[in-house]
Amino acid sequence: MLFVDAAGTERYTADRGRSPKFDTPDRDRAQHAATVINALQTAQNSRGPFPTQVGNGFYESPGLTLTFESEPGFPLAFESLDLRRSKIQLLAVTRDEETARTYATIHVPDDKIQILLRKFEKYRDAEDGDERDNRKLVESITNIKLATLSELWTDTPQLYPAANTAITWEVWLRSAMQGENSPSAVLREAAPNFGYEVISNDLSFIDRTVVLVRGTREQLALSSDVLGVIAEVRKAKVTADFYSMQPAADQHALSAAFIQRLGALPGGSPVVALLDTGVNRAHPLLAPIVAETDVDGFKPGWGGHDSHRHGHGTQMAGLAIYGDLTPLFAGSGPIEITHGVQSLKLYHAPDPHRPELYGAVTIEGISRLEIDAARRKAFCMAISAEARERGRPTSWSAAVDNLAYGAINDTRRLIILSAGNTPPEARRDYPAYNEASSIEDPGQSWNALTVGGYTDRIFIDDNVNFGWNPLASRGDLAPSSKTSMTWPRSTKTPYKPDIVMEAGNMGRPPGDGDPLFLPELQLLTTSNEFAAGEAPFVEFHDTSAAAALAANLAARVMARYPDYSPETVRGLLVHSARWTDAMRARAVDRQGRLDPERMLRTFGYGAPDPERLFYSAGNALTLIAEDSLQPFFKDRDGSIKTKDIKFHELPWPRDALLALPFDTPVEMRVTLSYFVEPSPGERGWDRKYGYPSHGLRFRVIRATETLDDFKLRINAHDREDDYDETHAGETGRWELGVRGPTNGSIHSNIWRGSAAELAQRNHIAVLPTLGWWRTRPAEKRVDKKARYTLIVSISTPDENVDIYTPVAVQIGIENVVEIET
Repeated sequence: MLFVDAAGTERYTADRGRSPKFDTPDRDRAQHAATVINALQTAQNSRGPFPTQVGNGFYESPGLTLTFESEPGFPLAFESLDLRRSKIQLLAVTRDEETARTYATIHVPDDKIQILLRKFEKYRDAEDGDERDNRKLVESITNIKLATLSELWTDTPQLYPAANTAITWEVWLRSAMQGENSPSAVLREAAPNFGYEVISNDLSFIDRTVVLVRGTREQLALSSDVLGVIAEVRKAKVTADFYSMQPAADQHALSAAFIQRLGALPGGSPVVALLDTGVNRAHPLLAPIVAETDVDGFKPGWGGHDSHRHGHGTQMAGLAIYGDLTPLFAGSGPIEITHGVQSLKLYHAPDPHRPELYGAVTIEGISRLEIDAARRKAFCMAISAEARERGRPTSWSAAVDNLAYGAINDTRRLIILSAGNTPPEARRDYPAYNEASSIEDPGQSWNALTVGGYTDRIFIDDNVNFGWNPLASRGDLAPSSKTSMTWPRSTKTPYKPDIVMEAGNMGRPPGDGDPLFLPELQLLTTSNEFAAGEAPFVEFHDTSAAAALAANLAARVMARYPDYSPETVRGLLVHSARWTDAMRARAVDRQGRLDPERMLRTFGYGAPDPERLFYSAGNALTLIAEDSLQPFFKDRDGSIKTKDIKFHELPWPRDALLALPFDTPVEMRVTLSYFVEPSPGERGWDRKYGYPSHGLRFRVIRATETLDDFKLRINAHDREDDYDETHAGETGRWELGVRGPTNGSIHSNIWRGSAAELAQRNHIAVLPTLGWWRTRPAEKRVDKKARYTLIVSISTPDENVDIYTPVAVQIGIENVVEIET
């Protein structure tokens, strides 16, 4: 063993790097100082009389809300307006794209106006060359005025309400200063006097509180005191109850208007193939999409219609085609239809299948749906059974794996399953009950995309349910979603769920009451009852809804990229997923560090981001390789050995990355998706009788090694007997550990480091691991090839850095690009 001397210690000062140039208009110092000082004083003096309420102390003039404006085409030094120590708060920054002006709105206590005035005077009186003369701030300002509600609007400008029009506002309140009344209390106390209503509970963040307010822009702007506690306003997102609680006649009128916005379903479009309780395709929103021949029953006497008492299959169909209807109803533009729905009634309550036959039933059901082979399909099944196996395979889950792998009819399939739901009566024990409840059979399938639930729905109508709170916090585990936390770590059970989607939330009443479903916390979809006089829309929730939403995303990917394999589509949904802050807060160990096992067994890889899934920004790039390798072969001496390793060269924009400042942070995500052939017999999980036919892993070249070094490090085949690993170790940080997750048949990990390091990491290897193809030669699988998809993306935080175009030019492809082997 070789020891080296300890490194010496010397004084170090960090290189600050180069700051981006900040341009300001040409200004005459004295003249411009006079302009901004006059504008500030005019705004201060222009505050007219406002109605006040006497006696409760709330209306004692909390200060001024001012808007600062830039010249067209020039930036505004708004960071210099956030002076927290002086109790001056930056509230909102907006940009008018038409005029190229930037606006910054701040709140200034009355006794702090002099601080701004002194800054302007210091600029006026300074000599040229004085570096502390506030030049950048003052010269970037063109005008100062007393803010109105419109300056606090940070939503799309076209959505700003017309005069005297009541809407629901999402009101973001600023944080309270020391000795000041709560902004929420001010807003609520003033409501009866000015005519608006606060209709939700408070949603609190570190420096903002958000509430929903119903009223007109005139009512909110009437009092300077109310305006003074507001940081920004947006149009509230409409919730499902806004539509589901309307009279049936109004819902039918809404449906008719919706149909006029629908585009035509393109010929040959993919479909979501539902195995559920049937679909009532005559629903006005389903009839244009779902043909009579698209609906069938497992048994001839069942029919294909949805006879379930809650209309489960019809509700699934609505979400599978449209997603949540709520934001679509709130819009007014055309609606693009990218895919359809086919339905096979697999469950009929009066005539249930024997539970032990569900594997065979599922195989037959999918085969029936494949009679129409012209359209690609994303199969979706939210039927599940209580699991006792704690992740071990059953005949049902193995049948799903066989179907996905292609062992039946030599056709590989994307199959989407729901994770299963906790009983409603057990949700008072959320989240402990969720973590103790196993994902349901067949959700332990290795090859299926198993979908759990999370929720972003947290606003509750205070007028109807005063004092209620959301059961789950924003971005956290949905009250319904089961996990694989109880599955033993000693066995190689897959991490499930794979992803989570919106599954709705529940409300917890004041005191110690049981949580209940509240309409505003659910999704909106098509009802199985839609005749005249019946409401055609209904709220939907739980992991069934989450699975339908995932199927919607998958079918949209298939429509956009019709040649992508099922492994690729599954991989893309996982690759686009991200964990929310609430998920990260839940999945920590006792030292407060991320616990990958807890995270993956609760949330999988997170919630897919449609923007990441469908679009490549200039500062983000996704590369895809669909390939295969032969994991094993029989040597001349009769022994079975590993055979292939694949090296993928990544066409990184090396020059663009190296041109960035050395320590610019970048992110690389790698996802490997493949299907295994199952061997579910209960003969232990050792090497010979293991469940998966093979495993695959990826390894990424380190920034510190050459390609030859990399190959020798991960591949013993070409090594000399005296091989000694001499290069430096890993740089940067892999979020889920250097080796990453290895359970299951999809593996994803995120590396974070510097741009300079990433520029050197331009090769990825895909290599085989053990499986029963190798250990059981009698099965004659040793020469089989294994398909896989490798997905790699890189991104930088700097929107001005284009890493996409250099690769697109180099490869000659416009969008997501394929990488060579």
